[in-house]
Amino acid sequence: MSGSVKKEGNTWYFVIDLGKNLLTGKRIQKKKRGFKTKKEANAALVETLSEVNKGSYVEPSKILFSDYLNQWLNDKQISIMPSTYSNYRWLVDKHINSYLGNVELSKLNPMIIQKFYNDLVCKGSLAQENIQKIHSLIKDSLNKAERWGLISKNVASLVDRPKAYKKEMSVWTIEEVKEFLIAAKDDRLYVAFILAATTGMRQAEVLGLRWKDLDIEDSSISIIQTLSHDGKTLKTGTKTKAGMRKVHLPLETLQILQKHKRLIELEKKQNSPLYTDNDLIVCTAVGTPVIPRNLMRTYYRIMKNAKLKKIRFHDLRHTHATLLLKQGVNPKIVAERLGHADIRITLDTYSHLMPSIQKEAAAEFGKLLFE
Repeated sequence: MSGSVKKEGNTWYFVIDLGKNLLTGKRIQKKKRGFKTKKEANAALVETLSEVNKGSYVEPSKILFSDYLNQWLNDKQISIMPSTYSNYRWLVDKHINSYLGNVELSKLNPMIIQKFYNDLVCKGSLAQENIQKIHSLIKDSLNKAERWGLISKNVASLVDRPKAYKKEMSVWTIEEVKEFLIAAKDDRLYVAFILAATTGMRQAEVLGLRWKDLDIEDSSISIIQTLSHDGKTLKTGTKTKAGMRKVHLPLETLQILQKHKRLIELEKKQNSPLYTDNDLIVCTAVGTPVIPRNLMRTYYRIMKNAKLKKIRFHDLRHTHATLLLKQGVNPKIVAERLGHADIRITLDTYSHLMPSIQKEAAAEFGKLLFE
């Protein structure tokens, strides 16, 4: 097997002679054009000859990255949650394909991908966490392309994962939580806010809770079902495997739930012809799921009327965890209540609280030992 470098106009190219085709008797050649210098062409020739000799040479694919990525995403759909697929599809259609879509799969290189990330960061229109997701998505898709022999190596693995800086966490004090719950007491969705504040559940978990998941004797509720972001689908399962869990409830929350159930039973009778019984704890007057955006609208209205510091609904979850940790509750217990797969997630998320907790723990131990 031999190869040579030749000039064509102002550029260079290489040719590799792979021998004769046993069926036709014609010689088989591989060419690659477009090198600016003879040195670049020679380096590429040596690399290609090495790959051919090792049996790792891959014929450059002419398929566009957008076509490949769409096919990869369709294949991926069967193994991921619908909400994850929806997020991936948005990232691909809105951001990746518009920038990298017209690049041939075989012509992607680290510089092109890095420039794409740089542009996303400079625009500032996409959250840093989503830029990280884009990197993971591209890298994962090219891993499969490499395994399938469409490319010789995954060029995304040579690009550093974009950094994401944590946003400052916003939480309420216990006094602010009390003020909000007092302001929300007469609202139909009061029970949703009580559950979020006293359990640390995610929004989708709160809206998917069923009465049959409530164990009054054990003072607990099992999180088994969630509601999709668009409010159209109730599905078994949670964001993570650890998310399917049992959370114990304060006595006061149980009492509020029992009072709320009496309201639900009354509505079943009053709206009998129209009522759809999904066994939901948080539902509309006719039993259908509460659409998340309607929950949000009510949440922000009550917050504004109460003149409280604006925090997201998800920050009620952070508030719950923060208040527990400040009370000295073991982080392992907090992790179990939140449904974190690993206690390290909890410790990393709330690491800013640890120094003050350590100080308070030392002071308490000192009192115990020396007073």
